[in-house]
Amino acid sequence: MSENIRVRFAPSPTGPLHMGGVRTALYNYLFARKNDGKMILRIEDTDQTRFVPGAEQYIMESLAWCGIQFDEGIIEGGSYGPYRQSERKSIYAAYSDQLIQSGNAYYAFDTAEELDELRKQAEAERKTFIYNSESRKSLRNSLNMNDVEVKKHLDEGVPYVVRFLIPENTSITMNDLIRGTVTVKSETLDDKVLFKSDGMPTYHLANIVDDHLMEISHVIRGEEWLPSLPLHVLLYEAFEWKKPQFAHLPLLLKPDGNGKLSKRDGDRLGFPVFPMQWKDPTTGEISSGYRENGYYPEAFVNMLALLGWNPGSDQEIFGMNELIEAFSLDRVGKSGSKFDPEKTKWFNHQYLIRQTDEALAQEWLKWLKAEKNLEPEKKKVVKIVSLIKERVNFVQELWEEANFFFETPESYDEKVVKKRWKTDSSEQMKTLAILLDDIQDFSAEMIDEKIKIWITENELSMGGIMNALRLLLVGAAKGPHLGDIMEVLGKTESIKRISSGIKALSN
Repeated sequence: MSENIRVRFAPSPTGPLHMGGVRTALYNYLFARKNDGKMILRIEDTDQTRFVPGAEQYIMESLAWCGIQFDEGIIEGGSYGPYRQSERKSIYAAYSDQLIQSGNAYYAFDTAEELDELRKQAEAERKTFIYNSESRKSLRNSLNMNDVEVKKHLDEGVPYVVRFLIPENTSITMNDLIRGTVTVKSETLDDKVLFKSDGMPTYHLANIVDDHLMEISHVIRGEEWLPSLPLHVLLYEAFEWKKPQFAHLPLLLKPDGNGKLSKRDGDRLGFPVFPMQWKDPTTGEISSGYRENGYYPEAFVNMLALLGWNPGSDQEIFGMNELIEAFSLDRVGKSGSKFDPEKTKWFNHQYLIRQTDEALAQEWLKWLKAEKNLEPEKKKVVKIVSLIKERVNFVQELWEEANFFFETPESYDEKVVKKRWKTDSSEQMKTLAILLDDIQDFSAEMIDEKIKIWITENELSMGGIMNALRLLLVGAAKGPHLGDIMEVLGKTESIKRISSGIKALSN
């Protein structure tokens, strides 16, 4: 693209960042990097009544964890700041006045009580009250007053809002990079509030003014903003500004496909919907996050990228640089994408098994120290990880699969005992213990060879022997190859477990 590409992610600090918001930020980031553009973070906090302490910091930390970097923003700075809308408060009034002067907006002095009464009347008639081109003709606004009356109201401090004047009987044609050309008739739109008498703009005015002043070339945002597009297009035309290109991303749907995946769906459905854990500052309620649940940020990002975007190939595993190279808006779909929690675990598994044994062992060593107060030899942990990492999706799951390497069995799975421990098992295991004690090179290969020869020569059941041996070593019917288990445990510990197990099961 020849033009200067500038995109922005503009969240409101009203709570934790939903994974749908992360995906919006990600697509903006991929688009910017693919086209040598700039990525801007702007905090839209004009609605101070909904401000939540800690939310802004949470948003920035979450995006940093995901590897989404900004060229301009609150931390990065930049020549288009400030990047927090509340710090841009003095900018917006002039643009509101400009719209009034050009005849594209008007003062509305209706009280909240008066508007509520009109809504109730409409409901009683099974209608919906809309402040639009028809109703505004009979309401308390500057369209129905002369200049003297308007000035008197303003001088006396009568509360007001500034509303946009939606043109009558007009077709508004818009182009969306994902959805194509969309046409809306103006009579379906209401005269949105742009500016309030407290000196603060609404989202619609601040958003348009900031995008213009920050020279945003592409507005890539969620589908929920599509109904606002006609107003935004009209605002650009009213200001006689060049419009950015718009792209509205498809919704993220619940796993069953019924409805949008919302913040409330999180732990209720058994999976996180936030990138990081969030503690509500008012209620103290804690919502789980992907980071704390053991997901790799690369896996989380990889999963999100494919929820709505199709690379055009069968490839599913993408590093960030690969995503940047492959990404394009023309392969983003229109329809919603169902979120699949199990597929998300699969992505994490793919990233986990791609770790080197040494790197994964280092991660698990930290977990073992923090959670189990264990500090085993790294060489041993590297070997264990190599044996079981294919079986787990998360680092913390390694313990469930490998705890027997660190803890001698104190009990034995009753179902396995009933099925695998036979009347002659004790004598067979005693003989096997003597055989193991004679092995000098106590490696998995040598252990396997000696046991196999012994079983063959004595015409024993391979399954019967190995199942009983696993029960004694592990305490259950789980774990990797038995030769590998004994090599890690060592000769002394292996024989000790066999002896202890025989004694326990004989009693």
